Amino acid sequence: MSTARYILHYAPDNASLVIRLALEELRLDYTTQLVDRQNSAQHSPAYRALNPNQLIPVLETPQGPIFETAAILLWLSDTHGHLGPGADDPQRAELLKWLFFLSNTLHPALRMLFYPGAYIGRDVDHVSQLTQMTQSNILRLLGLIDQRWADDRPGILLDLYLGPMMRWLALYPTQSDRTWFDLTAFDAIHAALRNLEQRPSVETAQQAEGLGRDPFTSPRHPNPPEGSAT
Repeated sequence: MSTARYILHYAPDNASLVIRLALEELRLDYTTQLVDRQNSAQHSPAYRALNPNQLIPVLETPQGPIFETAAILLWLSDTHGHLGPGADDPQRAELLKWLFFLSNTLHPALRMLFYPGAYIGRDVDHVSQLTQMTQSNILRLLGLIDQRWADDRPGILLDLYLGPMMRWLALYPTQSDRTWFDLTAFDAIHAALRNLEQRPSVETAQQAEGLGRDPFTSPRHPNPPEGSAT
């Protein structure tokens, strides 16, 4: 049985990457447990006991398992500090509104883009229409973020969440036309992620999940030592 304080249930280049980055930023003692997506391990009884919604990630803590990426991020930040302003900080409201903007608005839009059939069925015309609408919406949302993030952001927590999402937009779905997305069109986001790539936490994640260099601003498909991203 692991003696580490935390256990991160992960799959390479999934939302668990956000939590790995946070754990590394905080230099916490943790181990990882692969959720093998190729074998649908996220639907196993053992994993459902940790997350009944059967999504990745889960972080096991001394207080019990936590799921939902934003919830884990906020819990880590509140428990250990450093990632963002605390409850009494005047910048707390700024952190919360943008964290939940990423979690409740941008991230679901990515899921709709990657898995349109889950929302609208398999009709080709319907899927095409939803995809085009979702792409336009994502560009609009990124424009809002870019305008705000030209100023200082309330903690690195937001960068840790946004970086992987920008990576996924450039890489997935693997068989689709992704020329609609150009990160360099968003100056503030691009600059923030260039800075993020210089941090030791990102270097560790690159090695652990086979992400390669410049994983957010010039991403390539991962070559992980274990598991599969899709």
